[in-house]
Amino acid sequence: MSKKLVAYFSASGVTAAVAEQLAKAAGADIYEIKPETPYTAADLDWTNKSSRSSVEMSNKSFRPAISGTPCGKVEHMDQYQNIFIGFPIWWYREPSIIDTFLESYDFSGKTIVLFATSGGSGFGKTVSELKCSVSPDTKITEGWLLNGRHSEK
Repeated sequence: MSKKLVAYFSASGVTAAVAEQLAKAAGADIYEIKPETPYTAADLDWTNKSSRSSVEMSNKSFRPAISGTPCGKVEHMDQYQNIFIGFPIWWYREPSIIDTFLESYDFSGKTIVLFATSGGSGFGKTVSELKCSVSPDTKITEGWLLNGRHSEK
C-alpha cells in the first residue's frame, strides 16, 4: 500500500489550515515546506514591486532554500505514490520554494495533485511551469483552488 503525503508552503497560515484539513480527510502524512529565510510582512506586500515575493516571481531561476530537519527533506519520500502539494498563488504561479521542493526529489512515476489558496487569481500556467521541475513521467494535475470554508468532502 502506498502512502499519501500533503506537502505545503504557507506564508500567512491560510494554506496551512487547508493542508491540515486535507491531510486529515485523505488520511495522509503532512510536511510543511519552510523557507530557510522566513518571509517578512514587507516581503509579502504584493503592492511593493521590490518585495521579495515580487522579485522571486520575476526571476524564475530564484530558488529559496528549504529549512527543516533533516536538512529540509521528507524522510522516505519513496513510500509516497500520491503527493498533494499546496501553496498560495502569487501572480498566477507558485512561489519559487515549490520549485525548490520539486527539484529536491525524484518524483518519477508519482502523481502530484496541486491545491492552492488565492485572493483572486487562478492557477494560471502553474502546472506547465512545474512540469519543468520533475521527471517527464511524473503526473502533475491541477487540483483545487481552496478559498473560504471547506468541508471534509
